Formats: sequence, C-alpha cells, structure tokens
Amino acid sequence: MEDGFSSYSSLYDTSSLLQFCNDDSASVASSMEVTDRIASLEQRVQMQEDEIQLLKSALADVVRRLNVSEEQQAVGLRRGPTKARPMIATLPLRPTVNNGTILPKKGSGTLPSPSGSGSRKDTSTPVSKSTVRRANSNEHVGTLTRKDSCDSKGNRNRAGSTGSNSSGKRNDSKQRDPVFNAEEGYVKMYLKGRPITMYMPKDQVDSYCLEARADLPSNKLKLDWVYGYRGRDCRSNLYLLPTGETVYFIASVVVLFNVDEQLQRHYTGHTDDIKCLAVHPDKITIATGQVAGTSSDGKQLAPHVRVWDSVSLNTLHVLGAGFFDRALVCLAFSKSNGGNTLCVVDDSNDHVLSVWDWQREDRLAEVKCSNESVFAADFHPTDSSIVVTCGKSHLYFWSLERGVLVKKQGLFEKQEKPKFVLCVTFAENGDAITGDSSGNILVWGKGTNRISHVIQGAHEGSIFALCMLRNGTLLSGGKDRRLVSWDGSYQQIQAVEVPELFGPIRTIAEGRGETVLIGTTKHFVLQGSLDGEFMPITQGHTDELWGLAVHPLKPQFLTCGYDRQVCLWDSSSHQLIWTKSMDDAAQSAGFHPSGAVVAIGTQNGRWLVLDSDSKDLVAVHTDGNEQLSAMCYGPDGNFLAIGSHDNYIYIYAVAENGRKYSRVGKCSGHSSFITHLDWSVDSQYLVSNSGDYEILYWIPSVCKQVVSVETTRDIEWATHTCTLGFQVFGLWPDGSDGTDINAACRSSDKSLLVTGDDFGKVHLFSYPCSQFRAPSHVYGGHSSHVTNVTFLYDDGYLVSTGGKDMSVMQWRIV
Repeated sequence: MEDGFSSYSSLYDTSSLLQFCNDDSASVASSMEVTDRIASLEQRVQMQEDEIQLLKSALADVVRRLNVSEEQQAVGLRRGPTKARPMIATLPLRPTVNNGTILPKKGSGTLPSPSGSGSRKDTSTPVSKSTVRRANSNEHVGTLTRKDSCDSKGNRNRAGSTGSNSSGKRNDSKQRDPVFNAEEGYVKMYLKGRPITMYMPKDQVDSYCLEARADLPSNKLKLDWVYGYRGRDCRSNLYLLPTGETVYFIASVVVLFNVDEQLQRHYTGHTDDIKCLAVHPDKITIATGQVAGTSSDGKQLAPHVRVWDSVSLNTLHVLGAGFFDRALVCLAFSKSNGGNTLCVVDDSNDHVLSVWDWQREDRLAEVKCSNESVFAADFHPTDSSIVVTCGKSHLYFWSLERGVLVKKQGLFEKQEKPKFVLCVTFAENGDAITGDSSGNILVWGKGTNRISHVIQGAHEGSIFALCMLRNGTLLSGGKDRRLVSWDGSYQQIQAVEVPELFGPIRTIAEGRGETVLIGTTKHFVLQGSLDGEFMPITQGHTDELWGLAVHPLKPQFLTCGYDRQVCLWDSSSHQLIWTKSMDDAAQSAGFHPSGAVVAIGTQNGRWLVLDSDSKDLVAVHTDGNEQLSAMCYGPDGNFLAIGSHDNYIYIYAVAENGRKYSRVGKCSGHSSFITHLDWSVDSQYLVSNSGDYEILYWIPSVCKQVVSVETTRDIEWATHTCTLGFQVFGLWPDGSDGTDINAACRSSDKSLLVTGDDFGKVHLFSYPCSQFRAPSHVYGGHSSHVTNVTFLYDDGYLVSTGGKDMSVMQWRIV
C-alpha cells in the first residue's frame, strides 16, 4: 500500500511542471516536453484506474461466488424444487458467463446506474480496461491488423447532422484484437478495452477459425418506400413534376412520389440531411442542398449542392464543396435566361449569397447576405440579374452587376417593420410579394424597393408560404392553418382551414388542375382544393423515433417515438392503418406472438398494451420511473420481459391472449441499463445485453440468473436482437466504442443479419456473423443515427427508423 501511496504522490507532484510552464524562455522543443509529460501523466492515471477496476472486479467475483454458494445451500435444504432449481444446484463456479470479467451487481456502489431518461445513446461510458490478462497458451489471438481506434473513430464524426449523438465520439484506448480459446470454446473481444467473453456452441468449437473470412450475403437491399416528410424546419420543398410525381425530401433522400400509381422513386446521392430544393424551369432538372456530412469511409464532407436529372436520377453536377459552410438553406434557379444560373444561401454566420453558372460549376458572384437567419431567396421572373432574399429583420433586392452583387434594402416606410419576412413570390407583372410574421402581405413595385400595396392582417400570425398559380391567383398559408386565395387586385376570393391534426401550413405548391399541395409543420403532405377537403398523401413522425415492432402474421409494422404518437402501418399498401396519441413519449414496442395486442414502453416506466385491431387500451402498468428500452414477449406468449434503464428486467405472466398481466418479479444482476432482450425458442430462457457490455442469461419464470456455460452455450434463440454474442460479434466495426450499433435483427430463416448504426447506415450481413470484422452491404438514406431495424414477418422486407431524422424506411430484400 505504501508503494501505492508513493505512486499517487509522485503522480500528482506538479511543482516541476508548473515551474517549467512559468519559464518565459521555454522554446518550442520545451513545449513538446510539456506535452510528453502530460501524456505520461495521463497514461499513469489510466493504469491506476485499470488497477482499481480489476480490484472491483475481483471483489465482485467473491460476492458472486458467495451468492451461488448460498443458493446451492438453500436448494439443498428445500423440498419439492421448481423445475429450474435442480439446474441451479449443479451450476459450476467456473467458468461463468460474465464477459470474462465479473462486474459488480446493482447496489454494490461501484458502477452507478445512469440517471434520468433519455435515448439508448445516453450511455455512461464504462471505465476503459487495457491491462487485462494476457492470452494464455490456449487463447489464440487473431492476426488481423487494426488501426488505432482514435484515427478510425475520429474521422467518423458527423458535423451538422441532425443526429446529436454521432458527432464528437472518440475512443482513446488502443483497440485489441479478439482472442479464441479453443480449450474452453470461447471468443473474447474488446470494446473500449473491456473484454467480452462469448461462448460458442459445442459443435462449432473444433471447426472454428478466428482468421477465417466471412462472406458477403448474396442478398442485397433496395429502398422500397420512405415514410415521412420534413416540414417543420424547411421551406419551399414541395413541387409537382409534369410526370405526375410529387417531389419532396426527408433525411438524405429525395422522394419522387406518384400518388395515382402509388409508386415512389428515390434520389439517394446525398450523404446527410437535405435542407433545400429547387426545380429548374424545364421541370426535369432539380437542385438539392445538404448539410455537412460524412462519407462511407468516415471522411468529412463539406455541405454542397447536387444538380440531378429527375428522369434518370443521375447526378449532373456537384457545386460548392469546400466553399459553403455548415449547410445550405435556400436554392433557386433563374427563370428568364433558360435557368442557367442558380442562387444559393448557406448557413454560415454571414449567410453568404452566391450565384452560380451551374452547368460550368462556376461561381459568378458572392456576398455576405445577413448575419441573421435567411428564409427565402429567389430570382426575379423576368430579370435574371435580380435576386430577392428575406429573413429576420430584412428584405434585400440584389442586382448582379459585372460580377458584383449590389444590395438595396426594402423600405417599409410607414408600414411597421415586421420581425421576420418569411416568404417571397412574384406577380405576373414582376411585382415582388412578401409574407411576414405580422400576418401581412406586402407588394413591392417592380424594379423598386418600396411598398405599392398592403394586405393588412391577411392571416392571424405568421405567413409561412406564398404561391402564385398559373392563372394569376395568389395563395397564402400560415400559422393559423388557413389557406387563402387572392385575385389580381389582392381581394380575397375564398379561404379554407386545414384541420388542427395536420398543423400549420409550411409550404404550398400548385397541383394538377384545381388541386393544391400543402406541406405542414407536422410533417404531412396534403392534397386537395379550396372547394373541397385536404387529404394526406404522406405523413410521418414529428420527433425522435425509437420504437419499432413487426406484426408476427401480417405485413404490418408499428412505430412510436418522442412525439407521443403510435402508428400502425401496412407495408404492402404503404398506408397508415391507425394512429393513437399517448400521454408519454414512447421508447419501445413489441407484438404478442398472436398479433392480437402490442405492448408499448415509455420513457418514464409506464407501459401499456393496445389492441392491434381497434387500438383500444387493454392494460396499463408502471415499473420503475426510467425509460423502458425493450418490450419482448416469449415465443409461447405466456411471458413478457421488459428491459429498463434502472438495470432491471421486469417479468410478467401473460394470459387470455395478451389481455391479462400479473407480475412474476424482476431479474436483478446487471450493472447498467438494459439495451436488448431475446427469448429462447422454448420460452424457458432469456438473454440480455446492457449499457456496459454485459451478456447475462436468465430463467425468467423464477427471475434467476443462469451462470453455467454448459447450460447457455447451446440454447437456440427465437430472435437475435442482442448486439453482443458469439453469433453476431462480427457486426462490430473497426474502432467501435461500443455504442455505435443501436439495433440488430436476424431474419426468420437465419440467413441474414441487419444492423443500424450511429452514422445513418443500414448494414446487411450474412448470419451467423461470428468472424471478426465481417463484411457487409452498406446502405445510406438516414441522416441521423439509425435507432431500430427489423425484418418483416416473411423476410421479404425490412424496416429501419431514423432517430432525429424522424424517417421510416422500408427496404426490399433482393
């Protein structure tokens, strides 16, 4: 112990370091020495943390052995044991199923549970352990080379994405290759320096080779359908093409939706959130702008504009990579010169306005537009040298003169200046028309910066959208959910109010004939007319999305999220079957094997059961007060397991085809929050993963942990959603920090494994996936962490959900 104290005192003896830092004559070489000293100190702190962790683990091992011994004594004293007890009585003390390191149980005070509700990404990073036992003579270390995890991980940060959890990740410990122990039949892998021991089935031990290369799956995925629309924070992103397709975007996908034929096509050239869209006067060429993102190999990608052909879906030009900052917020093609120029506003502090000859990829002019938000930019319809921009506290008329953009400010004069000018369009005669946050429509005379006409109080509250129809009628819509039409002299013709369910009007587009398309802030795309009613043609969630469950017998799936909406979808017709509002934000969901009911887990410990046909409430219960990350019925339908962020798994007996619930107890043993659960085929066993990478096994009928390797290694599992285990450990990417993979799902025929990661990617692997760094087909589309993935009941399709991008994507397996 004295040596320990002396090492601590030397560790924190910083007097020499302070003296060195105060030396004014310190050279560059000296500063290098400071860096080296700091690095050395950090390394010593890390080593001592590792030693403390090993001591904790050893203590927990003693406690566990005492518990097992007490259990054996108690079993020996009792008569008439349950069917589970004889097995527990014969459990050997070693080896145990505990990831190679005994972790302290709940209540030991060594690894506190994360507090507060949050998504699965609220992972408290476990203590990194790099001084683990060396491989003994029976352990075979893989010869696969691995880059330093700092390099591979640091390059995968995603700037500017909606995914709040995918940026800034680092793993400062050197990753270790996995180890194969042929004598005991396990593979040991490492996440953040922590060993995870995974025992393989007995019949695979002799034939297993750690260096063998896994094969890519013969199947691939094709994006079949995208559910949702981004309306809350984007404008002018809805148009009708001459082909009859409605074009809009969500996440990093542009959707071309033919409503009559119920067909979707998708432009997937972007790598991250799309924020703006413009259609060329030829109605074929489209420009879309995205935020800063990450390439498939983890490199940073600057925000840029992609110009593409809506018929072939081929990318024609990429503009501004390296010039724009953060994101693109406004795009518009010129009208009068054949659409040869494109104006763009980025999301930098100065909101730079630039004009491009997009076919030559040549920037003609640029200027700092405003240090306040810019909401719209458009070319004058008859003069391609004039651009109008508007936003917070400003309306500017720009003239392009010999490569320079010259600004004239809109003069409000007697008219009270609004806080926000939110939208702009043009009349047939060239007048500019604006809508603002005061609810007024202002008309600005052609070629001037002065107001020529005012429609005072056109709307109650902000006017978000203006659209000039081909017949000269002006449409306006806003926060009051009213769609109003105005004639050529700005007299109101008629008005219609959109139902509150759909939310305020964000954008308006002209449809076929008399029809109008509306995009709303609650992510609906509506189609209708001022004479009739508006019906949704697309809808989606409006907040972060986590819960996903598939119907066991029908082509249906259910989604739920932080917007407190539960939605049941038909994957064949791509229609919403029903939606139900809840009192609490939802986190997880699971269908009963009969399909008659579905259980929904919330963020505050409440869970409820709904009838899957009528959406009627069947039961409500509460377990703890933290989020419920997994709702999983046993294959026989007689038990429900609920994984909570309070580190417990709650077990309920289920009767009357999912309509009656009685609590059996709770499984206690994890040191961190529960992430995933799977049942055995015979419904006798349960396996669980936790936030600190534990794999534990249970007999749920008596809420007892199973520590016998011989009992657990050959269990056949009905599903495989756990991301840790011998059959799936190959899914973990190089340099992973253990939180990169949010969800996994094995196909019913046990040939495929799909995962969703923090970088917006869906990966398709062959199953079993038990070779280190297994290859996969990788698919983009999401622009946030992929929170959940699952195969539909017949393995013909799979569904993925995006977190903050709020999208649901359906993939066909080909």
